Amino acid sequence: MELKTERLKLRELNDQDLPELIRLADNLNMSKYLTQVPYPYSEKDGEWFINKSKEDSKKESRENYNFVIDFEGKFVGIIGFVRVNEFDGTATLGYWLGEEYWRNGYMYEAAVEMIRFAFEDLKLRRINIEADTDNVASNNLIKKLGFEYEGMRKQYHKKKSTGELSDTNVYGMLKEN
Repeated sequence: MELKTERLKLRELNDQDLPELIRLADNLNMSKYLTQVPYPYSEKDGEWFINKSKEDSKKESRENYNFVIDFEGKFVGIIGFVRVNEFDGTATLGYWLGEEYWRNGYMYEAAVEMIRFAFEDLKLRRINIEADTDNVASNNLIKKLGFEYEGMRKQYHKKKSTGELSDTNVYGMLKEN
């Protein structure tokens, strides 16, 4: 499966992505805001993520969609949905971008396409998204995308990268009727 935007290709992961996945994910400046990305990020971590993504892509009724954000043939980050629930019509959007690619509008462009994909192709009615309260850039992006702030969960996640507990802002977006 592949999605396209004006500048980006959102594509399924493959084994050739391993070196760049490790290089970009092995960055505490990025992983300190994420709950599931360990630091340091090892080859074993990358292999597990790619294999899980490939297994998920083969399922008829998918609960997860992970895409490489590809700019001009370069792996710049990951975006995807977890906890896709067809019955409820919901999914949770997650993403990260390699630090060297921050502030270029790539994540906004990729997220707009993922929102379209959720509502038009997957026929979902709601998208959930969370952000560490300290991650100013991500919280600003989420608001720019049009998500509605729904509250904050105190000490909601323990980060794999640092072991710290983090407060999490919670947002949602409903499909326009």
